[in-house]
Amino acid sequence: MSAVPLPGAAPAATPPAPPIFGLRLATGLAGVLLAVLVSGLNENITKVALADIRGAMGIARDDASWLVALYAAASVSAMAFAPWCSVTFSLRRLTATAILVCMVAGLLCPFAPNLSVLMFLRVVQGAAGGALPPMLMTVALRFLPPNIKLYGLGGYALSATFGPSLGTPLAAFWTEYLGWQWAFWQIVPGSIVALLMVSWGLPQDPLRLERLRQFDWRGLLLGLPAISMLVVGMLQGERLAWFASPLICVLLGGGLLLLVLFFINEWSHPLPFFKLQLLSRRNLSHALLTLGGVLFVLLAVILIPSSYLAQVHAYRPLQTAPVMLMVALPQLIALPLVAALCNIRAVDCRWVLAIGLALLALSCVLGARMSPDWIRTHFYLLQAVQIFAQPMAVIPLLLLATTGLAPQDGPFASAWFNTIKGISAVVATGVLDALITRRNHFHSTVLSERLGNLPGAVDVPGLAQRMHAQVVTLTSSDLYLTVATIALAMILIIPILPTRVYPPRAA
Repeated sequence: MSAVPLPGAAPAATPPAPPIFGLRLATGLAGVLLAVLVSGLNENITKVALADIRGAMGIARDDASWLVALYAAASVSAMAFAPWCSVTFSLRRLTATAILVCMVAGLLCPFAPNLSVLMFLRVVQGAAGGALPPMLMTVALRFLPPNIKLYGLGGYALSATFGPSLGTPLAAFWTEYLGWQWAFWQIVPGSIVALLMVSWGLPQDPLRLERLRQFDWRGLLLGLPAISMLVVGMLQGERLAWFASPLICVLLGGGLLLLVLFFINEWSHPLPFFKLQLLSRRNLSHALLTLGGVLFVLLAVILIPSSYLAQVHAYRPLQTAPVMLMVALPQLIALPLVAALCNIRAVDCRWVLAIGLALLALSCVLGARMSPDWIRTHFYLLQAVQIFAQPMAVIPLLLLATTGLAPQDGPFASAWFNTIKGISAVVATGVLDALITRRNHFHSTVLSERLGNLPGAVDVPGLAQRMHAQVVTLTSSDLYLTVATIALAMILIIPILPTRVYPPRAA
C-alpha cells in the first residue's frame, strides 16, 4: 500500500506518483482475482468432496468436521489481519507468499500421514487463502482508475457469487473422473499462473518495518483467538448440541468476551488492525449489515437444492452440477453488466440493491412451492432468477462501502468488509444447520403423530422412505420462506440507513 501516514505513526516521505494503469497492472489484478477464485474453490470443493476424502483417508465423520472448522477459523482470522500486513510488508510480497503457501499446502494434503498433519496443513492453507480476498479489494481500490474501479470491485464480487456455485460442479468432476486427491491438487495449476501474474504485474512497494515499532500486540493476542473461537464454536455448535456442550459455551462465550476487549483496544490504538471510527459512515455500516444477510441468502440458495436432491433423490454432486452451473457460469456476463449499470451516474445503486434482494426473495418464494416430486429441472427457473439477482445484491454494497474512502482508510475498509464476509458465511452455516435440524424434528413429529392415528398406515410399503422425502421437502420449503423473509427485511432498511452515492469518476 502507498506510504500514507496513519494516526499516531511517524510522518512518512511523500509517496511516489501511483503507477499508470496498463497491461502490467491489469495482469497483476487479474492474477490476484485468479488466486482468490482458486482459493475459494479449494475451500468449497473440499467441503463438497469431504465424503470421498474421508473414505479415502479413513477419517471419521466427527474428525472430518474439524478439518472444515479449523480451515474456516484460520481463513477468517487471516482476513482480519492481512490488510495491516500488506501495508507493512508490501502488497506484492504478501500476496505472492500467500499464493505460494496455499499451493504448497494443497499439494501436500493428500500425502498427510495422519489426521493431525492434515489438520495442520489445512490450517496453514486456510490462513494463506484467507489473506487473498482482502488483497483483491485493496488492489482494486488502489490501482484502478475511477472510471473502471467498479468493474474491479465486480471482480471481487465473483468470490461471493461465482466461486461458491462452482464448487459443487468441480468437486463432482474431480472425484468422479480424476480421483479424490484432485480436490486438493486442483489449486496448483491456477496458483502457478496467478503467482506469475502477480509477481510481474503488481508494483513492489518498499518495506515499512517502522510500523512494527507500534505493532498492536494486545490486539493480535485478543482478536486472533476471539475470531477463531467464534468460528469454531459456530461450525461445531450443531454437532455438539450447542450450549449443552461445555466446549461450545467456552468457545462462544469466551470468544465474545475477547472480541469486546479487542474492539476496546482497537478504538484507542494508534495503529490498529480495525478502525472502529469508520463505522460512523452510514453507508459502510449499512453495507456490512446487509452483507451478512446477503451471504446468508446466497449460501442458503446453494445449500437447499443440493441437499434436497441428495437426500430425496440420491443425487451425487455430478448430477447436481447443472443446477449450480445454471447460476455460476452466467455470472461472468451478469457481473460486468450489473457493474456497468451501477456505473451510470443517473442510476441509484440503492434501488439496484433493492431489486436484487426482491428477485432473491422471489426465487425463494417460488422454491417454497416445492414437492417431493421435484427433480433437477424444477430448480432451473429458480436459478435463472438468481443470475442477475446475486450480482445486483452484492455490487451495490461494494459501491456503498468504498465510495468516498480516504486512501489511508482503504486497508481498514478491506479488513472490515472481508472479515464480516467470512464471519457471516460461518454464522450462516451454523444457523442453517440448526434450522434444518429443528424443522426436520418438527415435521417428523407431526407426520408421525398423523400417521399413528391412521389404521394400518404402518403397513404401507415404502412408508419410511416417503415420509423422509416429505420431511426433507417441508424443511426445504421452510428454509426458502425464511430466506425470502430475510431478503425482504433487508429491503426495508434501504430507505432509512444508506445515503445516495455516485460512481467514482476521474477528476
